[in-house]
Amino acid sequence: MQSVKRLVSRRSRQSLIQCKRSLSSLPINSYADDLQNDVLVEGRASSRIAILNRPSSLNALNTNIGARLHKLYASWEDDPEIGFVVLKGNGRAFCAGGDIVSLYHLINEGKIEEAKEFFRTVYSFIYHVGTYLKPHVAILDGITMGGGAGVSIPGTFRLATGEYLGLTGEKLRGAEMISCGLATHYSHTEKLPLIDDELGNLVTDDPSVIESSLEKYSDVPYPEKISALHRIEMLDKCFAHDTVEEIMDALESEASATNDAWCNSTLRKLKEASPLSLKVSLRSIREGRFQTLDQCLAREYRMTLQAISKQISSDFCEGVRARMVDKDLAPKWAPSSLEKVSNDMVDQYFAPLSESEPDLELPTKQREAFN
Repeated sequence: MQSVKRLVSRRSRQSLIQCKRSLSSLPINSYADDLQNDVLVEGRASSRIAILNRPSSLNALNTNIGARLHKLYASWEDDPEIGFVVLKGNGRAFCAGGDIVSLYHLINEGKIEEAKEFFRTVYSFIYHVGTYLKPHVAILDGITMGGGAGVSIPGTFRLATGEYLGLTGEKLRGAEMISCGLATHYSHTEKLPLIDDELGNLVTDDPSVIESSLEKYSDVPYPEKISALHRIEMLDKCFAHDTVEEIMDALESEASATNDAWCNSTLRKLKEASPLSLKVSLRSIREGRFQTLDQCLAREYRMTLQAISKQISSDFCEGVRARMVDKDLAPKWAPSSLEKVSNDMVDQYFAPLSESEPDLELPTKQREAFN
C-alpha cells in the first residue's frame, strides 16, 4: 500500500498510545455496557466506521467515548487490512461537543479529577486523529458543535450536510463551513446513502481515491444573503483590532453607520457573553494561529483546567447553568464587565500549571503533529 508508506514517511511513526486504564471504570459513565454501546462499529470492504451512539444527548462526548475511540483507532491503525476510517453520528446530530452538563455536575460535586480525566482523554484522542496514519473521513450530518469539530477537523476529510451550531446559537452553513475549514466537502443529506455505499465498497488506503469518491457526490454550497461571507471586508475591518474593547467599538461604529443585521446580531451576542471568556478566547485564537496541534491542545488544556477550577472565575459553570441546566438564559458573569477583567486574570489561563498539576502529556516524539 504505497499511500500508507507515504503517510508513514510524513508522520514518523514509532509507536502507538495504548489505553492502559480499565475502560469499565472510567468516569462520566453509569453502566459498564455503555462503553460498548456509546460507540458502535461497522466493518466494510477495507474500512471501519465508528458511530457515536448517544442520540438522546446529541452524541455528546464523555470519557468512555474518548477512551473507546482511542482504543479502536489504535487497533485499526495497526491492522494492514484496514485502509481508512469513517466517523459518524447516530440520530439528528454528528456530535454536540463535550457532555458539559455531566461536567457541570462533577465540578459542583467536587469530582474535579474525573472532570480532568475527561479532558485528558478527549484531547489525547483529538491528537491521535490529527496524527493518524490512515485517511480519516468524518460525516458531519446534523448538529455539530464544539468538540464535534475537535474530533473531526484534525482528520483528512470532513463531509458536511447541515449546519455547525455555535453555543451562542450562531449557525455556519455549507458555504461558511467550507470557507472556514470546518468541512472539506458539502453534500445534501439525501445523498448520504449513496456516499455510504460508495465508501463502503472502496478497497483503498489512498486519500486521493477517497477524495474522488466524496467529490463525486459533492454539491456547491452558495452563501445566503445573511452570510458573513458577504461581509468579509467588514469582518477584517472590525476584528483586526488587538482587544475585545476595540473590536466591539468597531462593530458599534459599523452598526450605527450601516444598521447591518449581521453586525447588530454579532454585537448583541458579544455583549451577552462572559467578558472574561471573550478576552481569553481572543488571545487563544491569536496564539493558535502560530501553533502546531499539540501546542494548541496543551494550551486548551491549561485554559480548561483553569476554567473548571473556579479559582479565577466560575463563568464556565455559570454559563452551563444558565443555558443547559436551569435554562433561565440569565448568567451572572464575574467579572461582570470587560473593564473589570485584568490582564493578570487572562494571563493565568495561559500560564504553566503547578508542579503538582502536570501539563497535558502527548506522544509528540512518537507521533509528530504537522498542524
